[in-house]
Amino acid sequence: MTDQKVLTAPHPLGQEELRQSIELLFFAYRDFTAEADAILAEYGFGRAHHRVIYFVGRHAGITVSDLLDILRITKQSLGRVLGQLVLDGFIVQRPGLRDRRQRLLELTEKGAALERRLTGRQADSIARACAEAGPHAVDGFRSVLLGLVHDGDRVRFTRRPERNGGE
Repeated sequence: MTDQKVLTAPHPLGQEELRQSIELLFFAYRDFTAEADAILAEYGFGRAHHRVIYFVGRHAGITVSDLLDILRITKQSLGRVLGQLVLDGFIVQRPGLRDRRQRLLELTEKGAALERRLTGRQADSIARACAEAGPHAVDGFRSVLLGLVHDGDRVRFTRRPERNGGE
C-alpha cells in the first residue's frame, strides 16, 4: 500500500496525528455502534434500520423524500428497509394532509420503544465520554464533527442543543 500525502488544507495536525484521528474515528464508531448492533440483531435488523428508526423518531411526520435527503440512499434501499419496518409494526405511513401522494412517517409505540432503547444506550455512551473530557473538549469535539459534515447539512446544527437535556 502506498502512503500518499493526505494534506489538502492547512491544519494544526501532522501526518501521524491525522492518521491517529482516522483510527480513533474507526474505533469510536465501532464501539459506538456495537451495543446498538446487538440490539438490532435481536430483530433481524441492521444499521440501515437503525438510521431509519432514529430519524423517523427524531422527526415525527417526516416525508419519505426528506428522509431520503438525510440518509442519502436510493429509494430502492429505503423501500426495502422501510417496508420491513412497516410490515413488522415499527413505523406507520400516512398520506400527507395537503398532498395525498406524500407519505408521512411516524414510529408506532413499538418503534418508539426500540428507538428509546437504541438511542438511550448511545446517549449514555456520549454523555460518559463528554463528562470525562470536560466542557471545553466537548465544544471542540462538536466543532470537529460539524467540520466533517457537508456544508448543505450543517444548517441542521446551527441551533445549539441545550445541555440540560431539554429541547
